[in-house]
Formats: sequence, structure tokens, C-alpha cells
Amino acid sequence: MTAVNRQILLVSRPQGEASVDNFRLVETPLAPLADGEVRVRNHFLSLDPYMRGRMSDAKSYADPQPLNEVMIGATVGEVVESRNPKFAAGDKVLGMFGWQEYGTSNGKGLQKVDASRVPLSAYLGVVGMPGVTAWTGLNRIIQPKAGQTIVVSSASGPVGTVVGQLAKRAGCRAVGIAGGPDKCRYVVDTLGFDACVDYKAGRLYEDLKAATPDGVDGCFENVGGAVLDATMARMNAFGRIALCGMIAAYDGAPTPMTHPALILRSRLMIQGFIVSEFPDAWPPALKELSELVATQQLHYRETVANGLENAPDAFLGMLKGRNFGKQIVQLV
Repeated sequence: MTAVNRQILLVSRPQGEASVDNFRLVETPLAPLADGEVRVRNHFLSLDPYMRGRMSDAKSYADPQPLNEVMIGATVGEVVESRNPKFAAGDKVLGMFGWQEYGTSNGKGLQKVDASRVPLSAYLGVVGMPGVTAWTGLNRIIQPKAGQTIVVSSASGPVGTVVGQLAKRAGCRAVGIAGGPDKCRYVVDTLGFDACVDYKAGRLYEDLKAATPDGVDGCFENVGGAVLDATMARMNAFGRIALCGMIAAYDGAPTPMTHPALILRSRLMIQGFIVSEFPDAWPPALKELSELVATQQLHYRETVANGLENAPDAFLGMLKGRNFGKQIVQLV
């Protein structure tokens, strides 16, 4: 086994937009395992929008990513060496080893996964944190009812794709918002949304109005800014908004709400949420999502960057919407 572990560290905090200069690739010797430890060869690394927030030291719901340490991130891989009786070589596991090729753990927080029914990479997306986020925001906050209209921003992304498909299974009208005709076609033709609005076409409100003739009852928001403004203007009385992400604000640009009076006028319920704060939602969500993926009833798509050295570029591209579906990095 190699004695060197390649890692990507966060070495500076972005001033405005993040850049590749905020990261550094290093090689670190692997120390021998101690009793109780497990070594994992990571096969796939997850790239997620929340990481941009962790790069900043501004006050947030979680501590900032420390400088000169391995960048945070979920991984899936294979145990290659174990001195822990709970794990054996060959076990497939999900962990939080971050942007590196090997991870070493005492076993805490390391979860075995079944790659025989669900592809290993899917545990970073549709059957992982993004999928559970979609399930939780839809079912616990929006609480959809058959016949209602649910709008999903970033509808072709790893969270939005799941929200819309689950909304359709609940008997709702699902309307997506995505960037570009290719993504919108995928959202409608493959995922089964009833409509999709291309925010890049320059007619966001007009097109959303046409796609939601009966108004909007629930909104799953991943973007914020002008996208949220347009959806709020279409909300019905007592509508519910699950605020999952604010991609429009991740580089520090101000995103003022254009018509805050709509919250009062329509008596809207807006709840920001972090999926880790809903521990009771994970078991039922993962059970349902894994079964739907295993039986090919839930569609998903991945954008794969090859090689750890390409993680920073892939991450920056994801923040600008260049990915299609879940962005991952293949390390093996």
C-alpha cells in the first residue's frame, strides 16, 4: 500500500468569489494504524454548495473550515486495512474524510453501505445528505398535499431533482426552475416535472406565472435572490417555503428581498433548515430513497471530475452551475 496520501487543504479565505488559489495540493505520509483504527481508500468525493459557506469565517450555523487543514467533505470508499473489529478489508463505507485520497478513522461516524443494490457514488447524492435534505424539506416543512403546486429552484441539482420527483409521487404539480434549455428538458422529460422555467431566458416572473396558473402552494428554495422573489410573488395564501440554500449570496453579494410585504400579505411560512438538525428524518428518508433508487423509480444524474487535483476547478464550476446533477470527484 502506498505510504503517501494526497490531500487538498484550504489555505486562504475567499475575498469575494472563491478561486483555485484558496486551495493547495499536498502529499502527506500515511502513519501506521493504531489499535482500533481503520484506513479507507476513498473512491468518490462529494462537492456541495455548503462548502462555500464553510470557507468563510463569517458567523454561520457551523464553524468555519480551519485553514491549512483538509477541506471538509463526504466520501465513499473501501476499507483497505483495519485494526478495528467492526470493520474488515473490503467493506464499503461512507465517511467525512474530506478532500483526500485516504482516510483514517477510529470508526466513529463511519457507516457501512450496501453497494450491491445502490451504486456507491449515490450515497453522496440521492441516497445521501442531498436526498435526505430534499425529503426533509418537502415532507417536514412544505408538507405537500395532492393537487398543490410545488416550485423547486435549482431543479436539476442533486437536491432539487429529488424534491420534484417526490412531490409528483405525492400527487402534486411540480414546477422547476433551472438554468438553460438542456437542464429544463431533463427536468421535464426525464424527471417528470410538469414544467420548468429557464431563469437564463430573461423572463423569469412571466414564465413562472405561465407555469403556475393556480399559484404556488409550496416552494423549495436553493438559490434565493431574484429566483426567490419571483416565486414569492406567485405564492398562495398560507404557502410554505423551505429555505435550503442561498447560492445567490455565497460570494458575498447582497440579495435583498424585493417585496417583503408579501410575507405578511400572503401569511407565508418561511423556514430555513439544516438537515443535520432533523436526526429522526434520516432513517425513514434513507429507507424510502434507497428503495426507490434500487427499483429505478427515482432518477438522478452525476457530473464526475476525475482526480483529486481537479476538485477545486470542479467545485468552482459547481458554484456557477456548470454541473448537471450531483457533482462528485472520482478518486480511483
